[in-house]
Amino acid sequence: MKTDLHKKSDIDPIAKLGTMVKGIKFAMLTTVDPDGSLASRPMACQQTDFDGDMWFFTQKTSGKILSLMKDQHVNLGYASPSDNRYVSVSGRAELVEDAHKAKELWIPFYRTWFPKGLEDRNLILIRVRVETAEYWDSPSSMVVQLIGFAKAVLTGQTQEEGAHERLNLH
Repeated sequence: MKTDLHKKSDIDPIAKLGTMVKGIKFAMLTTVDPDGSLASRPMACQQTDFDGDMWFFTQKTSGKILSLMKDQHVNLGYASPSDNRYVSVSGRAELVEDAHKAKELWIPFYRTWFPKGLEDRNLILIRVRVETAEYWDSPSSMVVQLIGFAKAVLTGQTQEEGAHERLNLH
């Protein structure tokens, strides 16, 4: 497994992170509750080009709003088990009321949670300014995984699991 987390990488961290989360429909947003406990909930991901910020729609009356007002540190967990892609993103969240940005990000699918659409006065955006990300990317073919497993069992060596790297965006 490639695991040199402290080596300076030649890859563009924004482009790499964008590639790793592309097509994943939901992320788990973890916030710090006012009592210090962690709380996670699924959030619909924006299917736009990643530029260093992650955006989510929520309600102003949501419990996560109180958490974010007290502590802006968040984590986003992305998973695509079908192709063995996993990403953990850390950053700071801010609440944004911007009708233009909301319109830019809006798709009809969001009416599931926001039936009034962009006219909903309770609608607010969460912008997560990504600071670091860590990803795990393994070969997705079951045959490749089985061959690696068999090789590890027969040779006693650990299985090469794929790429694992830490990205610093700021």
